[in-house]
Amino acid sequence: GSEAAAEQGQEEEAEDRLKEHMDNLLDKSAKTRQAALQSLRLAFSSKTLSEFLLERRLMLTDSLEKCLKKGKGEEQALAGTVLTLLCLQMGSGPEGEELFRSLKPLLVSILTDSTASSSARQSCAMALGMCCYIAAADLE
Repeated sequence: GSEAAAEQGQEEEAEDRLKEHMDNLLDKSAKTRQAALQSLRLAFSSKTLSEFLLERRLMLTDSLEKCLKKGKGEEQALAGTVLTLLCLQMGSGPEGEELFRSLKPLLVSILTDSTASSSARQSCAMALGMCCYIAAADLE
């Protein structure tokens, strides 16, 4: 019994940290946003969080969109990577498709923007390709 309670406590603690990182995506400081993106990248790539993310996908999509629009270089590159991992977590269902459809124009815009950093463009190209592969309903 106490082992299960300890595991439950650890999971709640991890979820609280994730919520904090998600909140930090909207911080005024670029450094804080980048640190939050790095933490989310690590969390999304090391554990399946589908149920947790399903409830928060709209807020997270909105935050990632802001990071992609307002951020520069490194922040945009990290946001593209986190977006790819989020799409992987959401899968090929309607949630993943909605995520892809909502951010596709922005990813294409950054990818074709010659003034964007090469790391941001590369990350957006990867996000576009992976999300399209995973979640695009339209074969075109």
